[in-house]
Order: sequence, then structure tokens, then C-alpha cells
Amino acid sequence: MAVYSARQLHGLRVIVTGGGTGGHTYPALTTIRTLRARLAEAGAEPDVLWVGVAQGLEARVARQEGLPFRAITTGKLRRSPNRQELWRNVTDAFRIPIGVLQAMATVLRVRPHVVLSTGGYVSVPIGLAAWLARRPLVMHEQTLTLGLANRVLALVASRVLLSHASTLGRLSKRAQARAVVTGNPVRPDMLAGDPAAGRAAYGLEPDLPLVFVTGGAQGAVQVNTMVAEVLPDVLQRCQVLHQCGEYSLARMRQVTAELPTHLRDRYRVVDYIHGQLPDVLAAADIVVARSGAGTVAELTALGRPAILIPLVPTSGDEQRQTARHLAESGAARMLTGPDATGDALRAELLTLLDDAQRRHALAEAARHHGRPHAAAAAVAELIDAARRGRPPRN
Repeated sequence: MAVYSARQLHGLRVIVTGGGTGGHTYPALTTIRTLRARLAEAGAEPDVLWVGVAQGLEARVARQEGLPFRAITTGKLRRSPNRQELWRNVTDAFRIPIGVLQAMATVLRVRPHVVLSTGGYVSVPIGLAAWLARRPLVMHEQTLTLGLANRVLALVASRVLLSHASTLGRLSKRAQARAVVTGNPVRPDMLAGDPAAGRAAYGLEPDLPLVFVTGGAQGAVQVNTMVAEVLPDVLQRCQVLHQCGEYSLARMRQVTAELPTHLRDRYRVVDYIHGQLPDVLAAADIVVARSGAGTVAELTALGRPAILIPLVPTSGDEQRQTARHLAESGAARMLTGPDATGDALRAELLTLLDDAQRRHALAEAARHHGRPHAAAAAVAELIDAARRGRPPRN
């Protein structure tokens, strides 16, 4: 990364926008945290304003982080609307110009040295306002495909940051010239887990293989159903820690009660894993998970053998495309469509549990796709864009 003096970094003004889901919000948060740490090394502190939707996840995250937040009005254009959503498209079409005007007023008032956009429909007004005001716009795409918002912003962004090299081919020639593959920012604490602490936190045996199952913070009924089918067989070979989500906890506890007595202690089910997640991932011999952008970034950065069960459908079918991309390169196993059954999951788990060499090969291939320093790379591009595009001092 280029070296900048404290004078060059002092007073850096940044607008960050992106949200609606954790997939857009948390990469932005990780990048801002990394930017703060980078500037602190030079004795500087960035002036950051987060712009988003008042009821969005980004508003809560900014508040928790102590970041100034400004809400704007915006709308979402749904590409395959039903009759109800068609009417919402009509009403949102009138909201979008209001959001652009609010965004323009915000950019002109703040005069940021750079704008960071991580996607979601809320990012479009601020991104367009940055372009109109001739302020550097750095956009980041977390997924293998390009979201609708980022397809628009890629046309005007100063820098296009990508999580996957294969996404380059989805950009226009002009956008490709401004594109950099940084990876998807992963929180530093996710890379510093303690395997012994992860097992101890849930009373797990230190020497028995551990399968960690997660459908995300909210859980996944499909994944939970498949796991319930395979537990009696799989627990003969391993122990399972299962983050099942709040709504499935009672059901999975009933599944626990129905297990043979000698296997019951090998299964731990919780609704949500909080601060112990880095330790749990470090301890896991196999991970069964969805293939969202954040999950995949963490698993590949850590080099964890994984069985991915993509959520279908998603916008642009991005989870299935991401899982297929990893599976075809030997970096994960994938179960989707008619293959996403309990029988298939049982076969995959038993094969991997019986073959340490195959687990190792998956882990190494996953690590080859991982970019643990993605946040630092994104910050380097952000600072450089600000330096190149920064207006002269008054």
C-alpha cells in the first residue's frame, strides 16, 4: 500500500453508503473500522458520515458504532414484480428523485474527499450525487454477480472493487479499466479464533471431529430439516454444533430429545452464536452453511472445508452461482436443487469425516480463493482515490 503522511490523511472526509442487508452493511463497517485503524497509525482520524435508510440495518449499525448517520428517502425497483410489488414500483419511482436531491444536498454540504458505496438500493442516490458533484466514488461488490445498484454505479465509479476475479468479465470495458479485485472485507477478529476456546464454550470434546452447521443468524428451515435427518448416523463419527435460528430452536431441541442417549451429548443446538463465532469456525473440521457473500468470504479466508447449501432463489441467483464457482474449483462441496436432501448431506459428511486428505484438499483450495487482507486492500484504494480526486485547499 502507498505510504501517506499524517498531513495528507488529516481531515479526510468520507461518506459511506450501503445497507438493507448485512451483506451490504457489514463490509462497509469493516472497511470503515480498518480505515480508522489505518489513519490512527498516522495520528489522524477520518470524518465519516453514513447515509442510508432510517429503518435500515445500516442505521442501527452506525448508531452502535458511534458514527454520524443521515437518512434519505429512496425506493427500490423490483425486477420481477407481482401485482402488489408493481404498485410499489410505481410509488417508489416517485421517491427515487427525492432521494437523489437529498443525496445531492448532503454531498454538497459535506464535500467528502471520497464516497464509499457497498451496494443496496440506498447506495444509488449518493453514488449518483458523488458523480454529479465530481467527488471520487469507490464502489464495492460483494457477490460473484453484480447487483442492480452496482451495475448502475460501476458506470460512474472512480474505482470498482470486486470480491471475485471472475466478476471482471461482467463489467463493461470502461469499468474493467477502473476495477480492482480486493476480496470481500472480513472482520479481523474472524481470523483470530481459538479452536480450544470454541470447543470449550459449548462443552465439546477436544479430540472428536466437529461439524459446525449454520443457516445464518436467522437459521434456515431447509438446512435444519436436512440436519435432523442425518444426525443419528453422522453423530456416530463426530460431534455437531448447530446454529439453527430462533424459530427452529424448539423443534431442534425436540430432535435432540429423540436421539439415542449415547449420542445426545454429541449434539449442541443453539439459536445464535454471538462472540464465540471466530473460535467456533477455527475449531470446525467441516462447516455446513449457506453460500452468502459474507459467509463465503470468511470460510475461504480461514480455509475451512465446507458443504454449501445455497439459498434459492436469491437476487441474481448469487448464492447458487457462488457455491457452484467454489465447487467447480474444488474449494467446497455443493448441494442444491434435487441434490439438497438429507441423504446427500449424509453421504457428503460421512465421506469427508472418513477422509482427512480430502478435507485438507478442500481447505487448501478454499484458502486459495480467500482474501484475508481484503479490508486493508479496500482502504488502500479508498485513500488513493481520495488523494487523487481531492479538491485543492481553499
